[in-house]
Amino acid sequence: MSEDVLSQNEIDALLSALSTGEMSAEELQKEQNESNKKVRVYDFKRALRFSKDQIRGITRIHENFARILTTYLSSQLRTYVSNTVASVEQVPYEEFIRSIPKQTLLNVYSIPPLEGRILLEVNPNIAYATFDRLLGGVGSSLNKVDNLTEIETKLMTKVFSRIIESLREAWESLVDIDPVLEEFEVNKQFLQLVSPNETVVVISLNTTIGETSGVMNICIPHMVLEPLISKLSVHYWMQNQSNSSNPEDYEKMSKHLMGTKVEVRAILGESTISIEDLLHLEENDVIQLNQRIDQPMTLNVHDQEKFHVQLGRKNKKLAVQVIDEIRGEDHNE
Repeated sequence: MSEDVLSQNEIDALLSALSTGEMSAEELQKEQNESNKKVRVYDFKRALRFSKDQIRGITRIHENFARILTTYLSSQLRTYVSNTVASVEQVPYEEFIRSIPKQTLLNVYSIPPLEGRILLEVNPNIAYATFDRLLGGVGSSLNKVDNLTEIETKLMTKVFSRIIESLREAWESLVDIDPVLEEFEVNKQFLQLVSPNETVVVISLNTTIGETSGVMNICIPHMVLEPLISKLSVHYWMQNQSNSSNPEDYEKMSKHLMGTKVEVRAILGESTISIEDLLHLEENDVIQLNQRIDQPMTLNVHDQEKFHVQLGRKNKKLAVQVIDEIRGEDHNE
């Protein structure tokens, strides 16, 4: 916090005024209080419609989106990919449009069942690096959005249709959406998503693909998120976390697991023979096992030793009886 520092001459003049009676201590205190009053300017055109808590909720969701998108692009492009949330801000739509380049890649999506549309703005360098890798190139960046060919436009719309699928997964904790690419534009002058004064949330992602870096911006109008406002608070997240350990859910999950089929094998014993002996095996030949008749056998569940058992019969069929459980080092886990 900055404070005004008086010079020595100003201090001497102030002391002189107090000593001669030109200014009383009460008047000095009143003048100081008036000078400390600060006027806070509020711009009604830039109304803040999201609380800090809600902004943190939006940030948390899109940090997850950045991780999912990184995994998806890395597998598709076979190169180094990084996506991180740089900032999350609420601004008027007009201010956001002015902040992006005149020529850029603008993708407009509808996200039913929510009303309204969202916008994904992608730096051309990032888009062309992605495009180049998908076509077998090294991932070179190029910025020529002003003269995209019909083939380039078609292929890029397919790329951005698949990229937005990662947003569906990131939003699952809030709502199940079905994003659909409705418009692909390169000139922001031809795009009108909402009214100029409408508050939008802008999530900026720092993106790196190979040697190319750039920014992707997700613009979400307030009207889209309005039905989900109550789900963006920390209280909602904590409530969901506590509900995840609901005894009813645990019982339901246990019931499903009880019906799961597993592979079980009783091992009578093992033996090692040579290839030559194996090739010359004939009917009635005897193979000696390493298992003694008075020793318990091992019961394997999915190739893991779980129980000691003994051989027997039940209803004229071969069966085993469990004697005890095999407790290994990770039994407690």
